[in-house]
Amino acid sequence: MVIGLLARWMRPGRQGLNLRWTFVLGVLGAVIGGAVASGVGTGSVWELNVVGTLVGVVAAILLVGAAEGLVGRRGE
Repeated sequence: MVIGLLARWMRPGRQGLNLRWTFVLGVLGAVIGGAVASGVGTGSVWELNVVGTLVGVVAAILLVGAAEGLVGRRGE
């Protein structure tokens, strides 16, 4: 959840996503970050570490942007 909130805070502009989607995208970003950290060898998927957190936030920012694009297209 924290990663999702960080991603929304760091992304400029207003997002049309509710709290549920922020949570879902934050969890997905955290899992992606953990998988990358595990692949690099800095920890496991479920371990809190700097590399996983940074990659998780970047992944969540990208996921929020993609979700905004999908929501924006449906709303037009």
